[in-house]
Amino acid sequence: FTTRHRNMSKSTKQGNHHFTDVHGLPCIEKIVCSVEETPEPIETNIIGKIPNWINGNFLRNGPGKFEIGNHKFNHWFDGMALLHQFKIDNGQVTYKSRFLSSSSYQVNKETSRIAVSEFGTLTMPDPCKNFFQRFLSRFELPKPTDNGNVNFMTYKGDYYVSTETNYMHKVDPETLESVKKVDWSKFIAVNGATAHPHTEPDGTTYNMGNSYSPKGAHYNIIRVPPTKTNEDETLEGATVLCSIPSKDKSRPSYYHSFAMSEHYVVFIEQPVKLDLMKIVTGKLTGSSISDSIYWDPKLNTIFHLINKQTGTVSSVKYLANPICTLHQINAYEQDGFLIVDMCASDNGNAINNYNVQNLRKSGEALDEVYNTLSRNFPRRIVIPLNIDKNTPYDQNLNKLPGSTATCIRTSKDKVFCTHEDLHGEELHEYGGLEFPQINYGQYNTRPYRYFYGCGFRHLVGDTLIKMDLQGKQMKVWEKPGLYPSEPIFVPSPNATAEDGGVILSVVITPNKDKSTFLLVLDAQTFEELGRAEVPVNIPYGFHGAFNNKA
Repeated sequence: FTTRHRNMSKSTKQGNHHFTDVHGLPCIEKIVCSVEETPEPIETNIIGKIPNWINGNFLRNGPGKFEIGNHKFNHWFDGMALLHQFKIDNGQVTYKSRFLSSSSYQVNKETSRIAVSEFGTLTMPDPCKNFFQRFLSRFELPKPTDNGNVNFMTYKGDYYVSTETNYMHKVDPETLESVKKVDWSKFIAVNGATAHPHTEPDGTTYNMGNSYSPKGAHYNIIRVPPTKTNEDETLEGATVLCSIPSKDKSRPSYYHSFAMSEHYVVFIEQPVKLDLMKIVTGKLTGSSISDSIYWDPKLNTIFHLINKQTGTVSSVKYLANPICTLHQINAYEQDGFLIVDMCASDNGNAINNYNVQNLRKSGEALDEVYNTLSRNFPRRIVIPLNIDKNTPYDQNLNKLPGSTATCIRTSKDKVFCTHEDLHGEELHEYGGLEFPQINYGQYNTRPYRYFYGCGFRHLVGDTLIKMDLQGKQMKVWEKPGLYPSEPIFVPSPNATAEDGGVILSVVITPNKDKSTFLLVLDAQTFEELGRAEVPVNIPYGFHGAFNNKA
């Protein structure tokens, strides 16, 4: 452990990319091992104390089955969705999990083979078909999967799970059963939507999705109304607020999420590209969707601002150096500027490194995978909102006190921005930060002080970090051999402080059997309050939500 820690600080900037020279990483292959579901609630063993005021379901999502019959999934993002629920009530916790009964899961189970293509796994032609049918089937577009293994989110007060295709599942947060399969394209002209929508305090939800037409690819900003007119409805009333053409018609940018302030949706068009031609011919060439994603460092990153009321897209384009960002932290407006905080790196080649074979490596081969991954760090971009004919050129327009970000008007409708680091040197020792979360209910789209995330001294999170933007200080929770997942903030009743509440995180123990636990930290001190040990194995998941019953 000490050798890893010491070498971590050798984080080098190769051409401004952060790589590392780490040796002796422990093998974590168990985080991508298939598990059985536990649909009936089981008791957990409480160590310490879980505060009595926490009352609700902590819901988590992620892959839980990595092979079907003799076929294995190639990529971590491909495993069959396993939904988890930690029911917290009066200091006690029960756990249950259930595989999402998606069409993909059902047909895979019935045929005992991978019958639906996933992000990094191409389905093989059905051996029962004759040669000619098999040959023809290579010319079909891959059918979109409904394996919703990325996140839990709400629309109109109902819970859904989704990946990034046009299919979602409405899920009962009590039983974890799918209530209804919902197709975005039945409501609006999109071919999918992200698994990271933004919700206003009144329940109005914004999301983004692509559409493909003979005129090329478009990015669409979607708005879903806050309430239902009847019990059964899903996405009725969803509208496309605006449609932005991709600069390159057949190579749109990949995006996993977007930012939102009080008055704007901010779409970050990054140089991580989707080659649509490669996707269309994938069955012929034997390439999966993940093979069609590539990084083009010759391109700038473009920030598009969309007015939430009118749907108009800002004529000014805000450019930055090539970055890759999967998750934004927060965005807000202040003194004529729009501030966008995000986790980002200067290299977008990482996605393909997360194939299952890499996660199962050990020894030097594992170290090599880790050391060739660029690290993600929290950064701030400052966007000047009021550009008009009087705005000067070729000088830094950022007047925010203490901010080192720059924004320089370079032509009539272009502003070039450079970022400010939202961290000190110390974060390099923890491998950067990802899976950022804030006190969302109170501070999303508003000025804020704290955010939480996972430090990455391994291929997955191995520490929990609290960042304080005042003075860029950090607090860390770490225990050797334990791998915490995305931290979710739950405010305590009547809290007045921004960090008044707890952090919930599911901690995976790949080298110990059946000793995974739900961790509860005091969000202010970052000290452990208690944990609920689960007597079954759980794979490392992606995202989740707290369904408050209080």
